[in-house]
Amino acid sequence: MERTYETQIGCPVAGALDVIGDRWTILILRDLLLGKSGKFKDLLESLQGISPNLLASRLKRLEQEGIVERFFYSDHPPRAEYRFTLKGEELGSVVRAMARWGYKHRLTEDQREHASRQIPGLDPAKTT
Repeated sequence: MERTYETQIGCPVAGALDVIGDRWTILILRDLLLGKSGKFKDLLESLQGISPNLLASRLKRLEQEGIVERFFYSDHPPRAEYRFTLKGEELGSVVRAMARWGYKHRLTEDQREHASRQIPGLDPAKTT
């Protein structure tokens, strides 16, 4: 079900939010961007708190939008892995910008230390 911002027709920000603005979607993109496994079970484990149905729904939407592709690595039972398309890879700069903003404005010092180990390049003081 597509959510639209009726009063924002033609707005590129609203258009992007229609696709990636749902809860959990940007975190799915984060995991794929970080090179984590795109296997359903691994995403489910990484995104503690998301239901399997909701994860399936978000992945289906990202696939329909051409942001991820599904590759089957097992036929019996069917098991799939999700990977970025070229279109999806373009979202990397958006996710990185959100991470840098969150690092600067939302995290405590302890959280920043942990985050900088998980996502290289977040701390502007440590970049060359």
